[in-house]
Amino acid sequence: MALTLTARPAPVLRRAAARLPARPSLLAAATVLLVCVPTGEKDVAAAVHVTPADLASLALVAVTGLDLLRGRTAALSRTVCALLGAVVIAAAVATVASIDPAASLTGFVRLTQVFVLVPAAVLCSLRDRTDQRLILGSFVIAALIQGVVGAHQYLTRTGASYTGRPIRAVGTFGALDIMAMSSVVGFGLLCALALALAERGAGGDRRLRRAMYAAAAFLVFPLAVSFSRGSWIATGVAAAVLLLRSDARLAVRGALVTTAAAVVLVGGLGLGASGVTTRLTSIGSVSAAPDQSVSDRYDLWSTAQRIWQDHPVSGAGPKAFQQLRDSHAPLRLSSGSDAEDSSIGFQREPLLSPHNMYFLVLSEQGLIGVVAYLALFLGLLLGCLRRASGTGVAALALLVWVLVDFLYADIGGTTTVLTSVVLGLAAHTALPARPPGAGPTGPTGSTGVAGVAGV
Repeated sequence: MALTLTARPAPVLRRAAARLPARPSLLAAATVLLVCVPTGEKDVAAAVHVTPADLASLALVAVTGLDLLRGRTAALSRTVCALLGAVVIAAAVATVASIDPAASLTGFVRLTQVFVLVPAAVLCSLRDRTDQRLILGSFVIAALIQGVVGAHQYLTRTGASYTGRPIRAVGTFGALDIMAMSSVVGFGLLCALALALAERGAGGDRRLRRAMYAAAAFLVFPLAVSFSRGSWIATGVAAAVLLLRSDARLAVRGALVTTAAAVVLVGGLGLGASGVTTRLTSIGSVSAAPDQSVSDRYDLWSTAQRIWQDHPVSGAGPKAFQQLRDSHAPLRLSSGSDAEDSSIGFQREPLLSPHNMYFLVLSEQGLIGVVAYLALFLGLLLGCLRRASGTGVAALALLVWVLVDFLYADIGGTTTVLTSVVLGLAAHTALPARPPGAGPTGPTGSTGVAGVAGV
């Protein structure tokens, strides 16, 4: 009997493995969901961080790569190859010209994974509407998981420290990855809203629409008690773009509902007393009276500019910012930011990056890198603005979230791989792939992958 029981899982695993080539988007969805797995990482200064989500993303790259070689999936368009290739070339040039090529090599690998390999793999995995909804649904599920954990942390006072009280919602990520939960929740809120809007009209699934609206409404609470100003701004801008693209009148109604919800959250649920209103007010004073967090960001940005001035063309090299920070930073820059929760106690987290993706690229990859990344971002943004419709509007909203967030954050932490998935979704909408056997330009109106790019 024991032999029979231990042998049974093998056929199940074989069947699951056999389905992956037909539906590699399952691995993309797994990548999103595995972000929720606690890693227990306590050394933020380590050169390499490998998470379960990273492993799933690499499996996705392997599966879609084999499919490409065998001609089973749509070929990448020339535009996609040019944009992604430029990012690889910029990172390679910066690595070769780096002040420490050996240390920069790990940065080159990470940049290639995040901005090239995984986005291309996600693009290749999106073969029909089901694939797209599967990935968007995984964002919603991940956000609900983190939202429930974060709401519990706030209500039971078991979160990260904020103004001396353990009330900051951080989900399963902990105080050392302070913006991770709010990022996941923001992504999930946008996906839920997009899925709900896609079900409007004749033929839409009313139960799904109501469920997605309910999910989006719930996620507002954990997003609020994350006390993350950056995520608030990014989510607000992205949601506005999503609603305006879907229906301008709906955007006006959404603004009214959001205002009413804010009144209820701040007044009725007592969030005003917990510091949400103070945090909101501080957004308007980041120029006139910046707090220590904002002041440190300004100093880090000026540090990145000084590093770039010494290495204007190809930058100082990936991972070089942290090596050159002390020699280029103002004396008033803090030695680190405070992090505290019940699992790690109190720690000073070192400031290892400029907390601005654009300044990070400028300092580490120079003008060559900035041109390559801006070409990629603008190409995706303009393409999404032209082609996004239906659930494809979610890709536009997610991309806007990332681009706004990059103004005061950069890649790093457990949720970095989600940026890769977002870029892949955006590429699917903005720069549709060519169906197998199509000519160099591909039939944009066909029923293959290019034909569903605007779904």
